[in-house]
Amino acid sequence: MSDILPDVLKTGLIVVFCGTAASTKSAELGAYYGNPTNKFWLALHTIGLTPRQLDPTEFRTVTAYGIGFTDIAKQAVGNDRVLNDDDFDRDDLTQKMKHYQPQILAFTSKRAYREWRGIKSNKSVSYGWQDDTIEQTKIYVLTSPSGAASGYWDIAIWQALADTYTLLRT
Repeated sequence: MSDILPDVLKTGLIVVFCGTAASTKSAELGAYYGNPTNKFWLALHTIGLTPRQLDPTEFRTVTAYGIGFTDIAKQAVGNDRVLNDDDFDRDDLTQKMKHYQPQILAFTSKRAYREWRGIKSNKSVSYGWQDDTIEQTKIYVLTSPSGAASGYWDIAIWQALADTYTLLRT
């Protein structure tokens, strides 16, 4: 079985964004964060990581900005409610990060981070920097840009990541 969306990874990246799985709309479009209600692409531009708001279909171009993409459930489609425990491959994600060694791995939801760490859903996870690393790669947890999670949206969490990104890019 092949991945729903291809990884956008290479060495030398500043930040790799990791979601849970492709949404139904993203899978249909064949592009990361493809649902029009998803705030991802607007957020990237708003916080200064891209010079303009990119269209989801331009996702392969983000390496020019030191950005990459992956998901922890590469062969699953749907929102968090429909994903099963066996959809997630934390070892695969860890090995990719060891190989490509981005400076930051930014999970685009608490669920993605929890699945990677093997943390139960009743355990508290905070947004922002985590104590974990994958070798030299620092770990950051963002508020989900999904329209379904809009009640938790906070651009300040994203801006804090962008502040570090800017320091690392210069």
